[in-house]
This record gives sequence, C-alpha cells and structure tokens, in this order.
Amino acid sequence: MKITWLGHAAFRLDSAKASILIDPFLTHNPGFAGLDRKDMTKGVTHILLTHGHGDHVGDTVELARETGATVLANADLAAWLGTKGVDKLEMGNTGGTIHFEGFTVTFTNALHSSAQVTEDGVSHALGSANGLMMHFEDEASVLHMGDTDIFSDMKLIHELHQPDVGIVPIGDRFTMGGAVAALACQRFFDFKTAIPCHYGSFPIIDQTPEKFVAGMDGTRTRVVAPQPGAAVEV
Repeated sequence: MKITWLGHAAFRLDSAKASILIDPFLTHNPGFAGLDRKDMTKGVTHILLTHGHGDHVGDTVELARETGATVLANADLAAWLGTKGVDKLEMGNTGGTIHFEGFTVTFTNALHSSAQVTEDGVSHALGSANGLMMHFEDEASVLHMGDTDIFSDMKLIHELHQPDVGIVPIGDRFTMGGAVAALACQRFFDFKTAIPCHYGSFPIIDQTPEKFVAGMDGTRTRVVAPQPGAAVEV
C-alpha cells in the first residue's frame, strides 16, 4: 500500500483494489500548492471524510463530479453533500462499518466539531466528527484519527481494530499538539507506522512535526513525516 500526504489532513491511499482520497482539501491548502491536482487525483475510486469542516470537505463536490468516486461521510454530512449534487454517497455514523470491494471503513470516535458556515453567516451542524478505521484485504490496516484530542477510549479502538498505521493530527489549537499526540500513540496504540498531519498549513498551528517526533523517540513505532506529495510505503 502507498500513502501519499497532500498537505494538512488530506491523503491519498493506493491499495490493491482502490484509490482513496481522505479529507481532500486541495484548493487553498498551502501544503498542496505546487502539486499536480490531475496527477494526485487520477483514478480515484473513493473519497472518505472525517467531518464537515471546510478544511476537510475541501474539494469533495468537484472531485466527486470529476472522478465519479463514491463519497463516504457521516449521515448528516452525506445528506448535505447530496444537496450539493454528490450522488454516489455512502453514509454511516459512529461505530458503523461500510463494506467496499477490498476494504471496509469503520467510523470511530473523535473529539472535535463538525459544521459549515454558509454565505449568510448561518452555521449548519454536520453530524459528529470521526476517525476512519480502514481494513484492507491482505494489506496494512490504517486509522486516520481525524481531528481530535487524546481520549482514553482510544484504547478500545486499538483493542477492536489493531491498526498497523496511524495518521495522527499534531498541530495543536484545533487538535492535540505533538507531545500529547505522542502520548496517545504510546499509551493507547501500538502502531507499526505513524504519520503526523494537520500541521504546517496555517500560521496559527504548529509548523513542524518536531514535538511529535521527539515524543515518539525511543518507541518501536516508525515515524514518517513526508513532504507533501511524497508517498510512504506500508
């Protein structure tokens, strides 16, 4: 499996039977600037969303139209996307599992919010924020934590799913910071590989993964902090 960071919390996962975009915030994403949109989205079969904030929904509507990909989101967010013209939708909610050819996705807990503010200034709640637990046939299992703080029931996510790879938000202010994220990984998970995200994109969040990398020093988890556009093999 190949995992490519697209800046912020956006990723592309290429497995044997699927090419998946997660939280495809591409336009206005400073980390995506300079990358080839056509190349990064070519052949995409699925788009998975952790929650409804604009920096995670991102280009979903346009990409669904361009690629014909199936979009997975929580029920409220999926219904909202349906009003925007997205027609290939799979909806679920916390604890539920959706089955696709070659992989499954389970909605896990995350401590965060989920909404969109429209042009008239009205905030529309779009369901709960989630992590996404992905199990693939004969390949590594991957947990994208979404935007979250540390919480003790992370240990249940590990017990239930045994994820091999953790995609971990570390930027602080809107998610846990690097040191707390490292504590979460050590106390509640046993990742083979951890990939930090949600940093370096906006001035008000941490610019580097240094705190997370330092916090994970000495653990058996391989920490990989790629440049945007670079792929990690797992």
